[in-house]
Order: sequence, then C-alpha cells, then structure tokens
Amino acid sequence: MTKDKDIKTVVPALRFPEFRDGEGWKRTPILEICEIIGGGTPTSSNDVYWNGDIPWISSSDINENNISEITPTRHITKDAIKNSATKLCKAPSIHIVSRVGVGKVAFSRVDICTSQDFTNLCNINCNYIFLSYLLSIIMKQKVQETQGTSIKGIASAEIKNLHVPLPEIEEQQRIADCLSSLDDLISSVADKIETLKEYKKGLMQQLFPAEGKTIPAIRFPEFQNKGEWEEAILGDYVEIKGRIGYRGYTTNDIVEKGEGAISLSPTNITDNGELIFNKCTYISWVKYNESPEIMLDRGYVVLVKTGSSYGKSALVKQLPQKTTINPQIVILKPQKMNDVFLSLLISHNLIQKQINKAIVGGAIPTLSQDSISKFKILIPKIEEQKKIAEYLLSVDELISTETDKLDQLKAHKKGLMQQLFPKLQ
Repeated sequence: MTKDKDIKTVVPALRFPEFRDGEGWKRTPILEICEIIGGGTPTSSNDVYWNGDIPWISSSDINENNISEITPTRHITKDAIKNSATKLCKAPSIHIVSRVGVGKVAFSRVDICTSQDFTNLCNINCNYIFLSYLLSIIMKQKVQETQGTSIKGIASAEIKNLHVPLPEIEEQQRIADCLSSLDDLISSVADKIETLKEYKKGLMQQLFPAEGKTIPAIRFPEFQNKGEWEEAILGDYVEIKGRIGYRGYTTNDIVEKGEGAISLSPTNITDNGELIFNKCTYISWVKYNESPEIMLDRGYVVLVKTGSSYGKSALVKQLPQKTTINPQIVILKPQKMNDVFLSLLISHNLIQKQINKAIVGGAIPTLSQDSISKFKILIPKIEEQKKIAEYLLSVDELISTETDKLDQLKAHKKGLMQQLFPKLQ
C-alpha cells in the first residue's frame, strides 16, 4: 500500500485565493477514478439498429473548441448495443477521440454510445468537467509528441496508464465552473458571428435582383424610382489579368520570407472571402518585377480560376508587403465599378452559377479569362453601388469585431488553462 508521503504532488502556477495555501495536486492513476471502455459501430446493413433513441457519436460530432458540445447525428437501439462492440456509456461520461480526429475530448450528460475511434471514461469518481479539461490538455500534448511519426492514434492502453494530477474536489469544481463559463461566452460569440453571417447572406439575396429580375426586392429609399439595373457583361466594367504562361515560375524562383514578394495562392483565400497571410509562398524580386500587370493593390478582387477551390474570391483590403498571384488566380481590376460592390457581385449566386457552367472539366477544373469577361451581370448606378457596399461593409465590420473578440477569448482561455493546470511531464 502506498503511503501518503510517497504520493507525488504538483502545483499549478495560478490558484484561486481560497486554495493557495492548500496541498499540492496528487498524481493519481486514472483507473482509480474511472472505468475505461471502448466504442464500436453497429452494422450499417441493419437499418433497424439505427432507428433508436440512444445517441451514437463519431469523432465529427465533437466540437474541438468546446468540450461540452456534442451533436449526435445518429441514434441506435438497445438491440444494436447487444449485437455489436459498442457499449453504453452511462452519464456523465468523457469521450476521447483516440484514432480518427485524434486528441479531441468531450463530456456527455446523457447516456451515449460511441464509434470505435473513441476511448471512453465512465463511472467517474471526481469532477468530470474538470477531468475533461485536464484530459484535453494531456491529449493535445500527446498529439504533439506523435507529430512527424507514423503513429496515427493514442492507444487505449496508454490512456489507462495515465497518472493525472488531482486537487481536492472543491478546487476541481472551481476550475470547472471558471472554464465552463468561459466556454459558454466563447460559444455565445461564435453563435453571434454565425447569425451575422446568415444575416449578411440574407441581405445579399434581397439587395441584389433575384434570378430573372432586374430590380432588387429591397432598395434604399433614394433609389426606389431609379429604374432597372443595367444588364451588361463583366468585361466592360473590369480589367482581368492573370499570370502569363511563359512568365510562370518554378521551385527555383521560390525564396524565403524577406527575400522576395508574396505569391498569392488559393489557400490564402478563406471560404468567407477574406485574405489570410499566415502561410505564404515567396518568389524572387526578379520574378515579381517581371509581371507588373499582376502586382496586387488595394481595391482589386482576386478570383480562383483553377483547381478544386475555383470560384473563391476576395477583395484586397490591405497587404502585408508587395504581392503578386500564382497561376491559379486572376485579378479583377474595377474600371467603372465600386470595388466592394464588385467583390460582392463575384460572390453572388448570379456569378457563381455562371462560373460553374463555364468550368472546363478534367483532372483540374479550369476557368478561362475569356469566359470570365463574358459573364452577364446586373449593375446599378455608381451611387447605388456605393450605398449597398457601405451597408454590407458595416455588417462585415461587425463580423470582424466579433471575430477578433472570439480570437481574444480563445487566447485568454488557452493562457488560463496553462496557468490553472500544473505542467504535465
């Protein structure tokens, strides 16, 4: 029997005032505080198994940013449990993704079953929310340790051999309450962002004419009697430029950061129409200066014309340094059109449908500059373009503000968890 004085203890960098003079956290074998079971998947050939009311989850049903969010997409019957490897995890339980999607952790407050990609903790003899946060740190660390190796998961035996540091139950509860409230705030802000995005999407549908119409459903009062939007082709309002074939570049032209210009690629364009520069390819100044017509500037719109992400676009609002484009992208330079309005127009269904029709098939989908120039558009006078652009930009600013807030909250949570839990060896 292990004596108390032989039990190793650790202390976190940050403790709530009422616990600062307390004892260190005791390293405890995880099997002393819970039972660990695996998961399984009932046969998909028997539809009856999948018509029950018991939640069954796969790794994609877990929100990796919030350990309390599980959204089961399938439900099974008691017979499915009897006739498969899956086991019922009595609530509350903790679920660690130990294979596909490895490292994610979540807890459930209802009885639940999981796929074989999980290692599950049941009959938990401590604060299960606290333990979930602690395990999320441990799993992230283990995933980092296996990066660059052939290991694609965390063995159940490895989890069973864990020794976890535990404070007294009151301190566990305090930490769980603190982090849960922060997660609730993060989820609230994330929900607000999604609501604003849907609001903008709805506005776009109302402020632009519907298919077959030449007047939008909603129009600002000062333009109510200004008549129909003009039917035109895109090439009459923008200059389209791409990288000329013989001015392409090879790996010999790629340089390190600081030694050349950014060459924008589809990965620098988000699905939400924003430019990101956290990972960039750089090409030599010689290659950059060779093609002045594709040097990016504020107010241009970039459009992916080649590859699986064709149709993605973004307005160039600012650039971290001199930037050009790779051969998968074209630049749309507005000539007689508001730049923000052009960006909105390119992302609208009217243009996106034409993009899908103009794509040339094959192994690599491709959109020609000539076909882009011939896209049919509907366009109001420049004053109405500006009004629509300003209004939707104000929504974008709200989304950007909330996104910044979300990033700050996530960073705060990450820092707080590093302080509230001891360093794990």
